Amino acid sequence: MAWSQDEERMLLQIERHLTDEDPRLAARLESFNERVQRKEQGRRKRRSRDGRVSRGPRRTTIIIMVSWMLIATLIATLLVLVLRHEAAAALPL
Repeated sequence: MAWSQDEERMLLQIERHLTDEDPRLAARLESFNERVQRKEQGRRKRRSRDGRVSRGPRRTTIIIMVSWMLIATLIATLLVLVLRHEAAAALPL
């Protein structure tokens, strides 16, 4: 939705007043706006054909999944070793 001319004029007056009164705050707000715009541009680039953001799994999610897989593999290996040892001990010599 577009701003009306009166609203745009009022916003420009507020911006000028803010810049005159507190230049440090105005610089911080400008920096924040630039970061938000860069982030939004990055999101637009990653949109899929149907308009949704196609975001892959986060790094932490991948690390957690790999850790769980390693733990499961270790448990399975230990279980196989214990069962083989028990089976070998049960054999008469």
